Amino acid sequence: MADYNNIKTERKDDVFYITLNRPPVNVLNIEMMREINGALDGALEDAALKLVVFNAEGKAFSAGVEVGDHAPDKVNEMIEQFDGIFKRLNKLEVPSLAFVRGACLGGGCELALFCDIIYASEKSKFGQPEIKVGFFPPIAAFLMPRLAGRHIAMELMVSGHTISGKTAMKLGLINRAIEDEDFDEECGKLVASICENSPIIIRYNKRAIEEAFAGRFEDVLPKIDDLFLNKLMKTHDCVEGLNSFLEKRKPVWENK
Repeated sequence: MADYNNIKTERKDDVFYITLNRPPVNVLNIEMMREINGALDGALEDAALKLVVFNAEGKAFSAGVEVGDHAPDKVNEMIEQFDGIFKRLNKLEVPSLAFVRGACLGGGCELALFCDIIYASEKSKFGQPEIKVGFFPPIAAFLMPRLAGRHIAMELMVSGHTISGKTAMKLGLINRAIEDEDFDEECGKLVASICENSPIIIRYNKRAIEEAFAGRFEDVLPKIDDLFLNKLMKTHDCVEGLNSFLEKRKPVWENK
């Protein structure tokens, strides 16, 4: 693994962990975003990978993007690096997970919400406070109406209010809000349950969901059927999954 100043990376049991590590509250500056992009480039090339997990050291997931990097002489590079994170996540064929404790604000909130699955501590705080310093959050403007609806997105973005992990779950912004003492255990269970499955079949599941989310049912269904019949059904691991169930044994995945 590469050496980084602002993040830590680890590949363990077919899971690639990216840990935000810029004390005290993991503010995302240009250098840190560049490191995240480098880490994601490696994940994109890993055909055996099953998951990418974002977590964080310290008391916050991330308090957002460095305000100073919005200055006119830096903002173009900042946006290039910031957008690069989401372009890479969008290309990622395996699920991305965010495990959130503490403050998850601004660009940090956008990073978490862009992930495919979000678990948060009940004590976590989500918000888009950009309006307080004269900006708007570009990724949240795309994501929030799709996740929680136009009215909720509008309220959060134009007020700059923060909400708890519990409220974020109720609004559909995250999957689960978990009591702090159970958080690590529940996150571990989720990772383990996903990693029981074949890497290639995980990827086909994610692709099917993305196809379905992209358009109208009558337009999308033929694409999903084609993915199922002409690609999924021709993989070794699909046949192995079926045979192992019928033979009442544990499947042996070969990622092909």
